[in-house]
Amino acid sequence: MSIDEIHESNVRFHDSWRFFARNSVAGEVHDLPEVCVASSNVSWSMMNAAFLPAPVETEEVLERAAAAAARYFVPRRRGWMLALCEDWVPARLRERAGALFAPHGLKLTMVATGMVAERLAPPMRPLPLMDIRQTKDSRGRGDIADVNALCYDVPVPVGREAFDVPGLFAGDSKGFVGYRHGEAATSAAVIRVDDVAYIAMVATLPSHRKLGCAEAVMRHALAEAKQAWGIERTVLHATPVGLPVYRRMGYRPVTRFLFYMAAPQPGR
Repeated sequence: MSIDEIHESNVRFHDSWRFFARNSVAGEVHDLPEVCVASSNVSWSMMNAAFLPAPVETEEVLERAAAAAARYFVPRRRGWMLALCEDWVPARLRERAGALFAPHGLKLTMVATGMVAERLAPPMRPLPLMDIRQTKDSRGRGDIADVNALCYDVPVPVGREAFDVPGLFAGDSKGFVGYRHGEAATSAAVIRVDDVAYIAMVATLPSHRKLGCAEAVMRHALAEAKQAWGIERTVLHATPVGLPVYRRMGYRPVTRFLFYMAAPQPGR
């Protein structure tokens, strides 16, 4: 890993969430001095995000970032997330982050690994045959929303509020759903962010896992991105479940992100 790739992982993450926010029904983007806000203003906390604009060295700067994010999110009574890149915060300060964030209702909920691939490695095994369709209508948007909601243990209406939005799958973004036995089994989206294809919304229903479904739909999405945009370099942020899949595909780890999340405020 390098400083440049750590920076790239942060910037692509921020820019992708900005894309979600700007193309959501009520989304907002604010680049504040202390923190960058990219909020879809939906019920799914992970889609209402705050990011550090640059590496931090002191406890005071980190606390101000959390406080500025809270001033934006708390009046809206939405659940929200502060994403903390491990390589942008010294180890001594990472150990204090939980205590600093706790007064704002933030708890460490998830860890994601920033990964990059200049190009994909060849498949290591035959991939399943699926009917892979691009998300171009309400049915496709509903299917990609439902697969992600079920996999992330989020209520289906919450998933649809976040992802059943036409603007999320047009222009610089393409969504895909893989169908097996007539059922929406897996999904992926690819977003053009400058000269990088950013992969998001990768999810596979439990009954279709360990067959290569996620890899198949991702490879299809990235092939479409290369044909449409001429882009081969790809970035993503992996959950622990997805990490082995992405390694097999040729992705390598660059950095890690700690997701601190706050629940919606009472009365929302």
